[in-house]
Amino acid sequence: MIMRKSTATAKITALILASALGITACGTSANKTETASSAAATEAAATEAAGETASTAAAEAEPQAVEIDKAAFDAILAKGPVADDADIEASEWAKKIKEAGKLRVGGVRTSQLFSQLDETDNKMRGFDAGLFQLLTRYILGDESKYEVTQVDSSTRESVLTSDQVDAVFATYSITDSRKEVISFAGPYYTSRQAVLVKVDNSEITGVDSLAGKIVATQAGSTGPSILEEFAPEATVQEFETDLEARTALEQGRVDAYVTDYTLMLNALVKEADKFKIAGDVFGPEDNYGIGLPKDSDGVEFVNTFLKKIEEEGLWDELWKVSLGDRTGISEAPETPAVGE
Repeated sequence: MIMRKSTATAKITALILASALGITACGTSANKTETASSAAATEAAATEAAGETASTAAAEAEPQAVEIDKAAFDAILAKGPVADDADIEASEWAKKIKEAGKLRVGGVRTSQLFSQLDETDNKMRGFDAGLFQLLTRYILGDESKYEVTQVDSSTRESVLTSDQVDAVFATYSITDSRKEVISFAGPYYTSRQAVLVKVDNSEITGVDSLAGKIVATQAGSTGPSILEEFAPEATVQEFETDLEARTALEQGRVDAYVTDYTLMLNALVKEADKFKIAGDVFGPEDNYGIGLPKDSDGVEFVNTFLKKIEEEGLWDELWKVSLGDRTGISEAPETPAVGE
């Protein structure tokens, strides 16, 4: 069964309209009766809306993430490999970047674990940020020679097709529809679904424990359909945002929260004392790739780079500093097979 979380906005609007009608209807006894009835309805609606407004207010108190070890992160970048001149010359994509003297990246600046701008030193840190800076060093010999253009889910393809950027690093899922427009290097990271519960919950041990439970997921995501397949006896409640779903879990209005494992790590990095992941990941794999211009020879070049940093252990080190140490997860996941 699926229930969609209602919002207080429509009710508050109705309250304003009802109040306005009550004010303008003063005069006759009939209007007074109508006004009294309207006032009673208004009060009832206000009570319900107040509960949702309080929930929204609680959701807005977003906790701060565990800080990344800046020195350890920067040290990983400093020991990244540098491509031979012959390798650069063999790739039109890489040669263009070398001649321009900078790598133009489509990315984000606010992803806690993957790519966040530190305004104290104006540096980008996180797993994706580390990868594109290692790639910058690989091509240009200096990890600082990059330029970031902010992208979102609606602009990631267009910045490539219009030659505004050379590559997109943005937890970018590889899909067949996207491959019709651009090309992908990688995958460099794989995610699946996971179950988040309160830290003191010992009853739910994984997706198989969700029967009869109230389970949160995000509206518009693959969560509802995945739960329908893997936990058909759960009662699914949809929320508009990750923060709203976590707030409902914290307040005990739902028993568990199912979403992308990578997104779930963002909860652990901020609130490891409140939540934990129950059981193993499940569902279909979601492979993240590096977006490149359609049919670019940069795909082969970047795949070679990815294989090299995996072989040298830099992928594992970057994962540990960016994600593992900050979420309390000690063992790095298996690296995906690049180029497959």
